[in-house]
Amino acid sequence: MRILIDADGCPVVDLALAAAKKYELECIILCDTAHVFEKEGATTVTVSQGADSVDFKLVNMLKTGDIVVTQDYGLAAMCLARGAYPISQNGLIFDSSNIDSLLEARHMAKKIRRGGGRLKGPPKRTGDHDEKFARKLEFLILNCKSAVLTENAES
Repeated sequence: MRILIDADGCPVVDLALAAAKKYELECIILCDTAHVFEKEGATTVTVSQGADSVDFKLVNMLKTGDIVVTQDYGLAAMCLARGAYPISQNGLIFDSSNIDSLLEARHMAKKIRRGGGRLKGPPKRTGDHDEKFARKLEFLILNCKSAVLTENAES
């Protein structure tokens, strides 16, 4: 199990790194050339700028059981299909029970914007968002480690 971070515009890189260090997990930060990340305790993979270039690189690097930090619903859906565990910067754990409705809401919002409509943006980020992310990431790490241990014991 590793933690991969879709780092372009991600406000929780340091929190994810702290969790990776605490649980002795490999951490990989992925970004494009518009962003520079050099963080101790993580490997940084930088790709060329381009629509979804980071997303495609991340998906191609995934292993079953990896944890992915992303705010991109499309990337989260691809991660789920590859057996990974995506989590948003606000602590939402993406899964089969919520990904379809999130993708549908994204599609509808895009149609509204294309038609000239405007939508309210997300609320301003607070310390509560960070706390929830850290709590949910730890929950995810512990549950994924437990699942891996159970699978290994049954093998």
